[in-house]
Amino acid sequence: MSTRYVSGAQLARLLGDVPQERPYNAALARAVRSLVLDGRLALRTRLPAERDLAAALGVSRTTVTAAYDRLRDEGYIASRRGAGSWTALPRTSMSRPPAAPRAGTAGARFGMAHAPGDARFIDLGCATPGAPSMFEQAVAAAVAELPRHSAGPGYEPAGVAELRETIADRYAERGVPTRPDQIVVTTGAQQAFTLLTQTMVEPGAPVLVERPTYPHALGALRRTGARLVPAGVNEGWDVELIAGSMRQTAVRLAYTVADFHNPTGALMGEDDRAALVDAARRADALLVADETFAELAHDPAAPLPAPMAAFDTGGRVISIGSASKLLWGGLRIGWIRATAPLARRLIVAREPLDMASPVLDQLIVRELLLRVEEVRAERAAALLRGRDALAAALRELLPGWDFTLPEGGMSLWVRLGAPVATLLTEAAERHGVRVVPGPVFGADGVLEDYVRLPYVLPPETLRDAVARLALAYREVESAPLSRPLPAYV
Repeated sequence: MSTRYVSGAQLARLLGDVPQERPYNAALARAVRSLVLDGRLALRTRLPAERDLAAALGVSRTTVTAAYDRLRDEGYIASRRGAGSWTALPRTSMSRPPAAPRAGTAGARFGMAHAPGDARFIDLGCATPGAPSMFEQAVAAAVAELPRHSAGPGYEPAGVAELRETIADRYAERGVPTRPDQIVVTTGAQQAFTLLTQTMVEPGAPVLVERPTYPHALGALRRTGARLVPAGVNEGWDVELIAGSMRQTAVRLAYTVADFHNPTGALMGEDDRAALVDAARRADALLVADETFAELAHDPAAPLPAPMAAFDTGGRVISIGSASKLLWGGLRIGWIRATAPLARRLIVAREPLDMASPVLDQLIVRELLLRVEEVRAERAAALLRGRDALAAALRELLPGWDFTLPEGGMSLWVRLGAPVATLLTEAAERHGVRVVPGPVFGADGVLEDYVRLPYVLPPETLRDAVARLALAYREVESAPLSRPLPAYV
């Protein structure tokens, strides 16, 4: 069992204002269960003693005992005499089955009205837009620049010097003085994170990850054999709890998406950034800051928090950037900002993987970064239109779904009226739309009442997608409760 624990005062803060219903112990049990299901209270976290929680909530110990008993009966608490109680998930859960496939449609094999690859199929699984309008100009400028590089071998394991300088200058403009020798250009941000995990994480090492978080980061960590330590951020970052998890589990590395978080869209404030860097220092852990969405504010003129590295004085923060979201996903270019010694170590480590990233792609990225403010303005206008169109359609057609409008990023993190996200995605595909369910963004089987809905497609397409989702959700709601889900582990 995990050594993580939460105090009575911390759990009371997470619970907030528990509805004053009768019996109160039922409302309290429901509130704790919600914390477990949406990931804010990690699985296998030791709960406070009944007396401590009762004192923190200002209720009787009998009330807390009754709430714990309810949760134990439902499978959300496990207990052992002398060891206390800790959070869990039920071993099995009954849910609704998908409707039977409909024959005679384009997607009859899968029971879909529109199959993937069909022009009528809407893919909301990918949060990446097309290239910006100045893309062709950037390509032409890069091609004109290419002869200056083509006389050499074309292998630049650290990246083309001009691009490294441009990236370093961009960090300096954002308040983090950076030299080019601190930058390593990679073949996408995913390679950047994979390279870091392979270099810095040993099998079995505890690594703190947010819940929810970017799924491919979880995959990279699992492939290294890391032990994942989730920290719930559905309602924003509780740095005190995150710091406690770092200390209690002795994490060696923590991964965070503080800039228009994927998938929630939340933006971490500067006070929390400073506190998180301090928590990493106290835990003697490295902090990997994924800045893939950092330039995607919907109001480009709005002031943004300083990068995480601005609060670091000891080389503890490693930053990852990417061209895929701001510029174009087809440019498989990312980068790492680290100390110069670590950058040299990473350059050596990446050579057996792919030697170097494509020179032409790097030159195109440089040209676009030289016009980054134009790109940001264009992106912001398109994303704002998409966000508002998606939000309006959801409010009209699925008013029971809940979400917070983000000030940046590319998606809404939507809470459903019931924990049926996986079944909804199955039904949605039969109606010709692909969405990603909440559990994909978590490390341990929770978040079944969430889906991520990107808004990178045109407004009319997004409205069509929501209309199909409304049909799929009604289908799931009306189906009988009969099919068991796989046992949780």
